[in-house]
Amino acid sequence: MPTGNPSWDDLRILLALHRDKSFLAAGKSLGVAASTVARRIEALESTFGRPLVQRASDGTHLLADALRLVALGQELELGLGSLARDGGSAQIAGTVRVSLSEGFIRPLIPALARLQAKHPALQVELASESRMADIARGEADIGIRIVRSTSAAIVSKFLGRAGMALFASRDYVGRRVPNAKLTRQAATLQEWIGLDSSLDRLPQQKWLRELGAKRFVLRSNSAIAMEQAVLAGMGIGLMSEAQGRALTNLIRLDLDETPPHVDVYLAFHRDGRKVPRLQTVLKEIEAELRRQLA
Repeated sequence: MPTGNPSWDDLRILLALHRDKSFLAAGKSLGVAASTVARRIEALESTFGRPLVQRASDGTHLLADALRLVALGQELELGLGSLARDGGSAQIAGTVRVSLSEGFIRPLIPALARLQAKHPALQVELASESRMADIARGEADIGIRIVRSTSAAIVSKFLGRAGMALFASRDYVGRRVPNAKLTRQAATLQEWIGLDSSLDRLPQQKWLRELGAKRFVLRSNSAIAMEQAVLAGMGIGLMSEAQGRALTNLIRLDLDETPPHVDVYLAFHRDGRKVPRLQTVLKEIEAELRRQLA
């Protein structure tokens, strides 16, 4: 049981540790020594009678109780910041970290540009990665994912389904796929662009193999690398219908069967519902992705 209430100074240090991921970096951002940050965190843990921060070789990770304190600290931080008002409206300020794969970057940039115009003091950090950042441990504030989280601490909001299709460059189609019609028999003779071996378990890669794709001339975990390889005429690639339509010089191939769709989820910590800047970013991202998935 807590033996007292945390002060704003305690919460401010915990917030810095949440954002900077190490005692040294948090100390630099606050203008204090790393040892001071460590002592204050230990005192906070003593106050609550349980660990709040997990120390690891790759930095620090906040535990669930600490993340609840972070949400409280973010509210206080925002409330203090809102004392400086613009036209009577509270200012949305601070940093929101978004973890996503490269394929979502292009559709999100217009939404982020609108956000920046509305809220100049708001900063968004995009982490492009094929892995799923651990939101429960504070590695990101928001995740855009193609699988639902199983963590009870995470809200996974279903946004829609992205239809998939096979695309190839105009030059490749002229050389290898007459009339832009692909049969299963012809698929075994084609050259393919696919996901790297670490992502073989994904349904879209399994579907390509079942279709007959054998010769992968390029494999990558980068959506941009695969996109550019298809544009360069290296082979056929499976991508979202929206992505393929947006790229000039690509032709959608006719197929007798439908590729698997991709479910899209917006993930965030349950405590994020209490943080106005996080909710502001979530609403803008959700609106943009729902529009594009429709």
